[in-house]
This record gives sequence, structure tokens and C-alpha cells, in this order.
Amino acid sequence: MLHRVGKHRHRGDAGFTLVEVLIVCALIGVVAAMVVPQTGSMISGYKIKGNAEALNNVIALAKMRAAARFSRARVRADLNARTFQLEVWNKATNQWELDGGVQRLGENVTFGFAGLAAAPPNTQAAIAQSPLCTTDAGADIPNTACITFNSRGMPVTNLRPPLGVLVADSAMYITDGVSVYGTTVTTAPFIKFWWSKKADNKWVRQ
Repeated sequence: MLHRVGKHRHRGDAGFTLVEVLIVCALIGVVAAMVVPQTGSMISGYKIKGNAEALNNVIALAKMRAAARFSRARVRADLNARTFQLEVWNKATNQWELDGGVQRLGENVTFGFAGLAAAPPNTQAAIAQSPLCTTDAGADIPNTACITFNSRGMPVTNLRPPLGVLVADSAMYITDGVSVYGTTVTTAPFIKFWWSKKADNKWVRQ
């Protein structure tokens, strides 16, 4: 009788066979192979979008700072260091002063437009980063880009002759090699936020 009970034990008491364990591991591997690349792509997409929104917000803040301080304000991008910052012109000392902290782009995100051929519609004649920033004395600073606002919130040239002339080519672009985000400033002045896939060259207003 005892022999018969042992012979008819439930299947679950014996555990899994080696073949079953290997099948489950194989299935997990297949699912992981499909999910991990998609997750990485999503994280990368969120990262560049977050950077782009931060840059766009700082540019909008510069416009407000210029009006509030009745001076000039600018967003200065260091293209090599992959940083950007808000600066306000101190009329008493004739110097650009940092307003807030220096922000850095995320990993694998750089300033650039990944070879896109055309600027967003009704913005720049040709796609390009904004003109070079200048020192307090008016000398060009290599590997930089600046969007500068006067006290009326209009995009103007940096501190160099001709001072205060309106410019229509103000823009900053960042890319991760797949997507490109850009903020453009027209002489109207309108600050516009854009996105395009590198492969499409089709700008979409955000």
C-alpha cells in the first residue's frame, strides 16, 4: 500500500526536469533580446528630449531676464564641452555674469544637427547654430554659440559692432545621432521648439 502511494505522487513534488528549465531559460533569453534594445532606445529618447526641453526653457528665461533687468541676456553654449548657461549683462561693470548654474548635456547628446539639410520652416535661411559668443571686450569665443536678447526681448547681435542689430539666425540644435531637437528665435520674436528624425529631415513643431 505504501509502495502504491509513493508511485502515484503528484507531478509537482518532483520539481522541474532539466529540459523544462532549459526551455524556460531560452524563452527568457528571447524575450530579453527583444525588450532590452527597445528599452535602451526609449531611455535615450527621453534623455535627449529632457536636454532639449531644458535648453528651450533657458532660452525663454533669457528673454524674460533681459526684460526684467532692462539689459541684455544670453544663452551661451560651449559646443565642445556640451554645456549651456544663462548670462546677463551687468551695465554697471560692463560684464557678462552667470545667472544660475552651468548645465551639461546627457551622455551621447551633443550640439549639432546630424547633417540635416534644412532648417525648420520659416526660421533660418540655412540650418546653423547661432553666432559665436563674445568676451566682455567683444572678442569672439571659439566653439561657442549664443542667443542674445535685448531689453525688449528681441534677438540681437553680441557685444561687438554693430551692437544691438536684430539677427534672424538665432538657433540651437542638439542631437543623439538619431533625433535632432532645435530651438529657434525669430525677429518677431517667437521662440519655437522643433524635432526631427535624422533620417527624415522633417521638422515637427513641439
